[in-house]
Amino acid sequence: MGTPQFAQHILDHLLKNKYNIIGVVTAPDKPAGRGQKMHTSAVKRFALKKDLPILQPTNLKADSFQEKLKSLHPDIAVVVAFRMLPKKVWAYPKLGTFNLHASLLPDYRGAAPINWAIINGETETGVTTFFLDEEIDTGKIIKQEEVAIDFEDNAGTLHDKLLDKGKHLVAQTIDLIEEDNITPKAQKTPKKLKSAPKLNNTNTKINWHSNLFAIHNLIRGLAPYPVAWTTFKNGKKQLRCKIFKAKPEEATHDFTIGKVIKSKKDLKVAVPHGFIHILTMQLPGKRKMPIDQILNGLHLKENSRML
Repeated sequence: MGTPQFAQHILDHLLKNKYNIIGVVTAPDKPAGRGQKMHTSAVKRFALKKDLPILQPTNLKADSFQEKLKSLHPDIAVVVAFRMLPKKVWAYPKLGTFNLHASLLPDYRGAAPINWAIINGETETGVTTFFLDEEIDTGKIIKQEEVAIDFEDNAGTLHDKLLDKGKHLVAQTIDLIEEDNITPKAQKTPKKLKSAPKLNNTNTKINWHSNLFAIHNLIRGLAPYPVAWTTFKNGKKQLRCKIFKAKPEEATHDFTIGKVIKSKKDLKVAVPHGFIHILTMQLPGKRKMPIDQILNGLHLKENSRML
């Protein structure tokens, strides 16, 4: 049970290792983009190529879906980046339903664990398999693997690291369940729980008054998707820009916070205790480009700044 590319790669790994996949449950097709063309999930596209039975319920509680699920007689259900399941669904497979989550639970429960681990400046995260229960990401833990977060990592590179660990962890978890060789452990919720809420227009906007490294972490934690954004005030124009890559520089200065400083091949923004050097950016209506290419056609007005 899964929808995005992350889940597709897990499915691919299980097939390559000869696990008997008797069915795939994924999101319904839906219109997307400017042309509102019907979009199918990465998992569905892959399952079609592999000629696997596909279920796309709009309502997981519907009797019609329940009957189709039961007709498959599943031993185990594996959930990767899907939706919250009703008990009728996760309780049906005779050996249980488990989820792969891209964090070391109980920390970073929620929709965007990979992004928030980097945004919060963590140096370590991981993957967890756990049995589903009535709440989101709270079930008993089966197995965990740690993954280091390097200073140069962004959400994309960390995604790939976690995927590599995760696909092996899912296979190991299936084997352990089949062998009845598991002792699931209840999650202990700490007083200060780190969460991973959905990313939105508010929490992806850069606050240039933040700490130097907090800004850098936000940018790399949102790259390559959904991407940190800012308003670039250049003269009378206010442009909404996306910043894909940057580097921090610790320094003492007297510039106004947000002040944009341009040189021949560099564009930097004054922030508390230093500068953020913008390396890759996207202007409205343009493609993302290295900053030296953008600077070729950028006329910086006096008092230009990032808001």
